[in-house]
Amino acid sequence: MNKQMTGKIAYLAGANAENQVAADYARRGHRLAARRWRGKAGEIDLIFSDGADIVFVEVKKAHNFSVASWRISSRQQQRICLAAEEYLGTQPKGSLTPMRVDAAFVNGRGEVQILENVIGAF
Repeated sequence: MNKQMTGKIAYLAGANAENQVAADYARRGHRLAARRWRGKAGEIDLIFSDGADIVFVEVKKAHNFSVASWRISSRQQQRICLAAEEYLGTQPKGSLTPMRVDAAFVNGRGEVQILENVIGAF
């Protein structure tokens, strides 16, 4: 398999995982505000509103939840926080907007595990 094909498969797997996670949040009453939002600091996979709160979600897919969780590096956590701060700058209350950062993992069987308010926990 060539590099271009491998990249396309990874992209589609990631997009599918994001769709599964977005559906899970929607079932719990969250409204999708943005998908793959990109700012100067980087990209945030999914952003939801939960009432007045903003929820930033990093999605990782792997054959099991443990491997997926190891894929969120400290550098990536820092990037997510900077991008989230940038996004909050677009909100009426700015950095006073209630928010949290979640990690969502999708395993090889398509099961979803969400860990709320986790940045800094890895």
